[in-house]
Amino acid sequence: MALRRVLGLGAALGRRGCCSKRPLPPDFVEALRAVVGDPNVSTAMAVREQHGHDESMHTGAAPSPSCAPPDAVVWPQAVGQVQELAALCYRCRVPMVPFGTGTGLEGGVNAVQGGVCFDLSRMDAITELSLEDFSVAVEPGVTRKALNGHLRGTGLWFPVDPGADASLCGMAATGASGTNAVRYGTMRPNVLNLRVVLPDGRLLHTAGPGRQARKRAAGYDLTSLFVGSEGTLGFLTQATLRLHPLPEATAVTTATFPSVRAAVACTVQVLQAAVPVARIEFLDEVMAGACSRFSGLELPEAATLLLELHGSRHGLAEQRQQAEEIVRLNGGSGLAWAEEPEERGRLWAMRHSAWYAALALRPGCQGYSTDVCVPISRLPDVVVETKRDLQDSGLTGPMVGHVGDGNFHCLLIFNCQDPAESRRVHAFTQRLGRRALAAGGTCTGEHGVGLGKRALLLEELGQEGMDTLRRIKAALDPHNLMNPGKVL
Repeated sequence: MALRRVLGLGAALGRRGCCSKRPLPPDFVEALRAVVGDPNVSTAMAVREQHGHDESMHTGAAPSPSCAPPDAVVWPQAVGQVQELAALCYRCRVPMVPFGTGTGLEGGVNAVQGGVCFDLSRMDAITELSLEDFSVAVEPGVTRKALNGHLRGTGLWFPVDPGADASLCGMAATGASGTNAVRYGTMRPNVLNLRVVLPDGRLLHTAGPGRQARKRAAGYDLTSLFVGSEGTLGFLTQATLRLHPLPEATAVTTATFPSVRAAVACTVQVLQAAVPVARIEFLDEVMAGACSRFSGLELPEAATLLLELHGSRHGLAEQRQQAEEIVRLNGGSGLAWAEEPEERGRLWAMRHSAWYAALALRPGCQGYSTDVCVPISRLPDVVVETKRDLQDSGLTGPMVGHVGDGNFHCLLIFNCQDPAESRRVHAFTQRLGRRALAAGGTCTGEHGVGLGKRALLLEELGQEGMDTLRRIKAALDPHNLMNPGKVL
């Protein structure tokens, strides 16, 4: 609880405080069992605590059973059951928290007002695959790796790839992205339709039932409203996704640079030269060393870029030449292209393990990832200023980023039992968020607001923007039952 106070997480959340919980009504758990069956309801403390936190710091090292865990966990098997359970909770004014894989980084699944956690992982159907229309429908239990495994042999794939093997509906709920966003976009443009159970149990298809048009101008964009809503407006029980053709050829390389500024400036120049990179990822020297040791790959402890190119075999040769010239103009070296799937897979597995590599720098400590995103033209200055701020603050915070779209993370590793260090972490994250806002950017590029960025969201949107969000929330969830305490 001390960490929560230091980081300002004990403030009013929704309409009741963080630990302001009402007991479940009498016989309510039995009513849940009547909907989904006894094996699909649990009130065991171990199960509740497992569902009361994600991979973030927002519950502290020892989650408080009076604050983070839900009062009960249910596992619906079908959308009709989600509707019945939601209607029951709505009638009894019981808070509801959606749960996918629990891999979020902003406390988005913490049941800060208790209630019922809806674990949707057992709804795992993949349907409506259309190879001609490049689309597929997935339920919340389908992860990105499971979908791409299902697509193997079709010539199609779903490229949005956050570090974790997250639920695709959870990725839609947080507006996730990943290493491929610079070419293929984030979740928002890759979601064509959503099947949503509203707080009172009604069913909504955001683009209309069965519709999967690649573009539309019919009324308000309800799909985009729910993408990034973080479970505060309804349950995403199916997502219709845009698929992409697999590239004919792929090549990836690492390049090291004499400074952080040189590496980031190279990124900007690659984009300005219209080199069609699929991925361009940045590691500072601390992150490169940590990833090298954690994964067993040999990387110099220097500012590093990972570049991946997709295209035809002929086109790839020209792209490689362009990229190499720009890298060398910025003092880069160590270019060695990998085209075999196994070698490419090892490099990206190293990149995707960056969170765990950072945690390994200080075993037993807590981690928190920042998530700012700024315009590309401001990226070199903001990254250099942030690097200097990290060093001046005496913090362990290796930097890694999807710099092709201006998004980077400081993975802050700290002792959460040390109030002084926790205060330095909080002060640093606030300075970084405001630095990004001053540069015309955002406090969160892909992780979402959750518990940790609500104050910065107000600064980003302004009072009128926040009031508009609250009016939308009140229209869809007038009793503030859907994931209360998050975003607003």
